Amino acid sequence: MKVKKEKIRSHFAGAVETYDQYAVVQRKTARRLLTLITDTIETPPELLLEVGCCTGYLTRNLAAAFPDVKFFDVNDIVDKFSGNIFSLGLSGNIRFLPGDIEKIELPEKYDLICSSSTFHWLHDLHAFFHKLHAHLTPGGMLAFSLYGIENLREIRKITGKGLDYVSLARMRDMLEGTFEVMSAEESVESIVFPDPVTVQDHLRKTGVNALAQQGWTREKQKKFSQRYKQCYSTEKGVTLTYHSMYFIARVP
Repeated sequence: MKVKKEKIRSHFAGAVETYDQYAVVQRKTARRLLTLITDTIETPPELLLEVGCCTGYLTRNLAAAFPDVKFFDVNDIVDKFSGNIFSLGLSGNIRFLPGDIEKIELPEKYDLICSSSTFHWLHDLHAFFHKLHAHLTPGGMLAFSLYGIENLREIRKITGKGLDYVSLARMRDMLEGTFEVMSAEESVESIVFPDPVTVQDHLRKTGVNALAQQGWTREKQKKFSQRYKQCYSTEKGVTLTYHSMYFIARVP
C-alpha cells in the first residue's frame, strides 16, 4: 500500500500540536540514529540536509552535534513545520525546503543527508537513492532510519491495511547498488496501551493515521476493538509494535 502524499501531508499537519508529546518511539529512533551518525562520521559536515524534519527533534540535535555546519537545509512535506524549525532559534544558515522530497529540486551537494522515520512513506526508493547519491559529495554520508515489515503489525492484521515495508536485507540490497553500506541494524519493540481506542488516538496524534480506513462507523469501531483485544491483549492492555531499521551508507 502506498499512501497518497496529500493524505500524508494532511494527517501530519493535523498532528503539529500533539506530535512532540506522543511521538515517543520516533524520538527514541532519532536518538539512536544520531548516535550512529556521530560514532561513524569522520569529518563534521559543512553542508547538511535533513529530510522529513517534522517538528524538529532531530534537527535541534543535529545542530548541536555539528555547530559549525555552513548550510543546514531542512525539508518536510508539511509547509507549516517551517514555523517549528525557525522557532528553535538555531544559529547558522538554516533553510527550509518545503515539499515532496521525491519531486523537489535540491540546491546543493551535501556532505551528510539524514532522515529519521520518513523514508517508508516514499513511493520509489530506488529512484530516490539515486537522486540522493547525485546530491552527495565524494565520500558523503547518507544516514537514515525507517520502519520495517513488523511495524504496526497489529493494525495490518486486523484491517488488512499497511505500508509496503521492506526487510533489512532488501533495503541493504537497494543501497548497495549505489552506496557502500557501513552499518545496518534493526530493533522491534511492542508498546502497551490501555485499550484499542488509545492505540488509535496515539496514531492520530503522531500523524500515522494516514493509514486509517475511511468511513468508520460505531459498528466498525466496535468490531475493530473486539478483535484487537482478542488478538493482542496482555495483562496491562494491548500491544502496538514498532520495527525500526537504521542505515549508514556513503558515496564510495
